[in-house]
Amino acid sequence: MRVLVTGGAGFIGSHVVDELAKKDPEVVIVVDNLFLGREENLVGASEVLGSKFELVKQDCADYPLMKKLIGNHKIDVVFNWAVIPLPASLEKPLWTWEQNIRMTQVFCELAREGELETLIHCSSSEAYGSGIGGAMPETHTLDPKTSYAASKAATDHLVQSYIHTFEIDASIIRPFNNYGPRQNEKTYAAVIPLTIIRILKGEKPIIHGDGDQTRDFVYVTDTAKAAIKMLESKNTRGKIVNIGSGRETTINEVIEQICSIMGYDGEIERTDPRPGDVRRHQADISLARQLIDYEPQVSFEKGMENTVDWFTKKFEDED
Repeated sequence: MRVLVTGGAGFIGSHVVDELAKKDPEVVIVVDNLFLGREENLVGASEVLGSKFELVKQDCADYPLMKKLIGNHKIDVVFNWAVIPLPASLEKPLWTWEQNIRMTQVFCELAREGELETLIHCSSSEAYGSGIGGAMPETHTLDPKTSYAASKAATDHLVQSYIHTFEIDASIIRPFNNYGPRQNEKTYAAVIPLTIIRILKGEKPIIHGDGDQTRDFVYVTDTAKAAIKMLESKNTRGKIVNIGSGRETTINEVIEQICSIMGYDGEIERTDPRPGDVRRHQADISLARQLIDYEPQVSFEKGMENTVDWFTKKFEDED
């Protein structure tokens, strides 16, 4: 197995690289421009893989460069995990859209040209918009609310079009809200790391809106392991597969859980709802159970303890 992982120095991508390292691959190439990714996220995998590992600090939307890189390393498989995240789309909507589309176009074309054998493309639950009628199956209506969400829906359609028209070998994994160690806590950060860091700094946690909006929070290692199973399971080809916990959790519950773990009993600041925020998210994971024998391994409670512990240690080390 000779693998290239885009966005592999990022939050979820680096955990995918960790899982790949356990499979004794011939080569693992990470392509990351370090927009959000960090070299430190890859220390463990690089030590395990040694000379089989390389980090290429480049933009994966560069088609000639990716073609050369894949050819030189005889890459078989691409995990397309690079992304401009949702919060960026609230400030730079057009750029977010264009970058996410371009990064996927490159690997669809390279797969069509026979430069790689298999593409595992990362989608997002944001493509669904707000959930209608409880747990959301893969057949749920796509109703994206931000340019980020629209770009993820569009790239899914793009990959599917190449599957159907050019018969490329590809699967689409659609994760819900990931959390855990290494999640970005600075620029464009999500609610869990932001809240932990605010409390560590002696600041108030913030809830946008009434806090009753829900998400399906899945621990990052569950998603990373599922991504490897997507590659190994040929029955996922041509399909979109949800990965989540199957549990609906309100933002109020998330903040309460963090405050409880950290012993914070101060005020919580409430502000206006965030633009483009979806109201409800809960994954129907029955297809993942059927196709890749998926079952979440880390409970929300345990995952939150692990996450708070990791960020606390990191904060103390940097202080």
